[in-house]
Amino acid sequence: MLKDMFNRKRKYATVSKQEEHEDLPEGLMIKCPSCRKIFYRKEIEKNLLTCPNCQHHHQMSAPERIDTLFDDGSFEEWDADLTSENPLEFPDYLEKVEKDQKKTGINEAVVTGRGTINGLPTAIGVMDARFRMGSMGSVVGEKIARAIEKANEQGLPFILFTASGGARMQEGVLSLMQMTKTSVALERFDRSGGLFISYMTNPTTGGVSASFASLGDYNFAEPEALIGFAGRRIIEQTIREKLPDDFQTAEFLFKHGQLDRVVPRHEMKETITTILDIHQMGGGQA
Repeated sequence: MLKDMFNRKRKYATVSKQEEHEDLPEGLMIKCPSCRKIFYRKEIEKNLLTCPNCQHHHQMSAPERIDTLFDDGSFEEWDADLTSENPLEFPDYLEKVEKDQKKTGINEAVVTGRGTINGLPTAIGVMDARFRMGSMGSVVGEKIARAIEKANEQGLPFILFTASGGARMQEGVLSLMQMTKTSVALERFDRSGGLFISYMTNPTTGGVSASFASLGDYNFAEPEALIGFAGRRIIEQTIREKLPDDFQTAEFLFKHGQLDRVVPRHEMKETITTILDIHQMGGGQA
């Protein structure tokens, strides 16, 4: 009988993975990819989506960026109804677009419009990396070009926040054409005396970095943002050299004169306000 007592298996309560996480709402916590510390999402959001420990800049959506910048109730969106077609009949392309529309709540990878920042009127475009990795399709290019033209017509400065993996391959050459279209629109805007502030966020790569992202009267970037045309590995294989560890970061570009300033998110609104104020005092457009 004693033998049976010692051999008897103890019964332990088991908890499934699903039950384990039932008391912890999804998305409540965020783990910083840089310092690996875990924070409540609300704590990160109050800190403008930057890590309280290491100041790593987490990805910011277009609606979050607009809410952070613009005066309450002042933002008026433009061309929200524009959506992508499938000119090349690329398999499952429209299904993926629709999936991203449901996931993000926006119709394309850029949101454009006008509003006021600390009372100063401006037009804006904000790219969103959640939507097809911010890839530049024909609708993205069209919305940006139209926003530039409207800014020109209304005598407004234009601010563009970029976040993109490059051209959208499902649209082929139609995507690449947007580099020219947006660049021409900016050239006309510049000739009319328009002020263009380009603010590059992580990542700004491919055709976006090689066109409108780099054409600002002021070219800014967030800390540690990846900015470049081709990938690091491709460049190293082509030139047969090892590149510096900080290659294609905002800090590297600033050091080599390709950026005017690296602007942390906490200084973003103040910096933009100062520039808008200076140019407004100068008499409308720059």
